[in-house]
Amino acid sequence: MTITLEGHFADRSAWSMQNCPVARTLSALGPPSAVLVLSEAYFGTNRFGDFVRNLGMTESAVTARLRHLVKAGLLSKEPYQEPGQRTRYEYHLTKMGLDLAPTLVGLMEWGETYLPHEEGRQVMLTHAGCDEPVASQVRCASGHDVPVNEIIMRPPHEPEGWSPEPGEADVQGDGDHA
Repeated sequence: MTITLEGHFADRSAWSMQNCPVARTLSALGPPSAVLVLSEAYFGTNRFGDFVRNLGMTESAVTARLRHLVKAGLLSKEPYQEPGQRTRYEYHLTKMGLDLAPTLVGLMEWGETYLPHEEGRQVMLTHAGCDEPVASQVRCASGHDVPVNEIIMRPPHEPEGWSPEPGEADVQGDGDHA
């Protein structure tokens, strides 16, 4: 079960994963501990000391992860000042950061399913409006659930001068996808 590759993607030797959307996303997210910092922001944490305490990470590690996530545009850094104290910063999810919610829900769901805790399920996400479980799913714009073998990866437009080889649209991907 793999993604079907069409257009210039069909020739797997002609393109690299170095600039694919997955590689760019992983670069923006940074090391795995940055995803934990981002997750903590989803839980409402926005002050440095709370990130350090809640994550059990060193101050230098949290500083580096926050700096990376701000630079990547996933968090914003806003100054605040308590009376009589120096200026400090709060970190807030940007639209770009909020739009990662389905990905983080999918990671949480996958971890609960395939890497269960020894004491059983640790997390259940539910919709506040109806109390039904929340799930991350792959759907087309018409609302159909789409299994991996029904996904086609094609360019939004072909590079100038490109023309398909006969039968190229029938080439099946090898599981490597962007």
